[in-house]
Amino acid sequence: MSEEFQGFLTEQCELSRESIDLAARSAARSPHQLSLVLWQYGLISLEQLDQIWEWLAGQPVLAN
Repeated sequence: MSEEFQGFLTEQCELSRESIDLAARSAARSPHQLSLVLWQYGLISLEQLDQIWEWLAGQPVLAN
């Protein structure tokens, strides 16, 4: 997970580092589903889920 994404989650969604770590451990096999795990655990609202998806959609795609 990028530092920018972590910063977005803590600043814009007001999530604690512990909440992010919990969701990241649960989404370890499917890291692209982190935002859904946050929502499933009740750590974010549907509005925040939408904000996260909008933020992710605006990020550049890195080629390997």
